[in-house]
Amino acid sequence: MEASAPQYKLILGSSSTARKKILGDMGYEFTTMSADIDEKAIRKEKPEDLVMALAEAKAEVIIPRVSIGESEGDAEPTLLITCDQVVVYEGAVREKPSSEAEARQFMKDYANGHAATVSSVLVTNLATGTRRGEWDKVEIYFHDLPDEVIDKLIEEGTVLYAAGGLIIEHPLVLPYIKEVVGSTDSVMGLPKGLTERLIKEVL
Repeated sequence: MEASAPQYKLILGSSSTARKKILGDMGYEFTTMSADIDEKAIRKEKPEDLVMALAEAKAEVIIPRVSIGESEGDAEPTLLITCDQVVVYEGAVREKPSSEAEARQFMKDYANGHAATVSSVLVTNLATGTRRGEWDKVEIYFHDLPDEVIDKLIEEGTVLYAAGGLIIEHPLVLPYIKEVVGSTDSVMGLPKGLTERLIKEVL
């Protein structure tokens, strides 16, 4: 017996490869749209407030670009998922590194220490306007990160596009992760359990 298709369309408002993979692994079919917003223009004291504000700003940019069903009688609502993530280290919010030097400093700081990721998920039902969002926090503890590993990571370049210069699932980084308190999918940018719950809440 075939599983019935969900009675809604899903748009992931993100161009993140990791988020696409997680949502795909959860069994969802979806399309993607990315929001180009000036993240630096949005400032909040608390990281939790910042990631929620950024997810909302992304939704606001994407929503006008989505055509909601050609006919009013379209039975399938469209759900939009927008997200954001920052890394918090010693109370300070870290976004994507602005340079190789900053990425290197970020990684040196984590060695034998810990950082946290704060991720937001916002799900908007475009048919009803119902919107639910929450944040999720994960603590990551590190062993020492050797300089040659940091060099390789910077040379490869992916870390320059990651919040806080942090990619825990990276094969070069994995051996130096001591402990992750929380879910790995949340660190990668999309907490599965939270996402599923918010989708149900807006339907």
